[in-house]
Amino acid sequence: MLEVENLSVSYGPVKALSDVSLTVPPGRVTAVIGANGAGKSTLMRTLAGLVKPEEGRIRMNGQDITGWGPEEVVRTGIALVPEGRSTIPDLTVLENLRLGGMWRTGAQRTASENRVFSLFPILEERKHLGADTLSGGERQQLAIGRALMCGPQTLLLDEPSLGLAPLIVTQILHLVEKMARESGLAVLLVEQNATTALRVARTGIVLNLGRIVISGPASDVAADEQLRHAYLGY
Repeated sequence: MLEVENLSVSYGPVKALSDVSLTVPPGRVTAVIGANGAGKSTLMRTLAGLVKPEEGRIRMNGQDITGWGPEEVVRTGIALVPEGRSTIPDLTVLENLRLGGMWRTGAQRTASENRVFSLFPILEERKHLGADTLSGGERQQLAIGRALMCGPQTLLLDEPSLGLAPLIVTQILHLVEKMARESGLAVLLVEQNATTALRVARTGIVLNLGRIVISGPASDVAADEQLRHAYLGY
């Protein structure tokens, strides 16, 4: 379980996150939604060890990992799928995947490869093709698959809908929800597309100007019309 307590992050004089606390339990999707500039990506980058927090604590399975670097964070069981799908176009699908598990044993990598291919059959079909030949939705599957190659217990998924058709987004997020439910994976989903995110999440968290303004069952957050108008703009 990933636990965040009173997390604050600043970029110089600008406060990006203020006193953020949340829990990401196993077996479900927790969605963080909010407008541009709310601090969503800063939260993800901080949890992944790419940004150092100013205050607060981050714990993974009870272990304090506050301020740890990205490589150390990955080894605790946290994997980030960054915004923009960041696959390497000059490498094949299989080479991209193997980068995600390069520090693990051969047996572990093989087991993770088989799991990824069972989740995303199109990647197995195209494993020897260049990543630059994939569609946007397929590249997003590859990005998620590469994160799964490190055998994470917690998956941080940052804006997976960016640049994708709504139908593809729905398919990918429902697959992520199924994966979490069936394998016990804890998923923290950051999304600007609030409607889609709240459909697959168990818990919804609204972030506004670096602060959590509401946290509760995703269905309740989705049904709160006043909240949607005030913080999400629809």
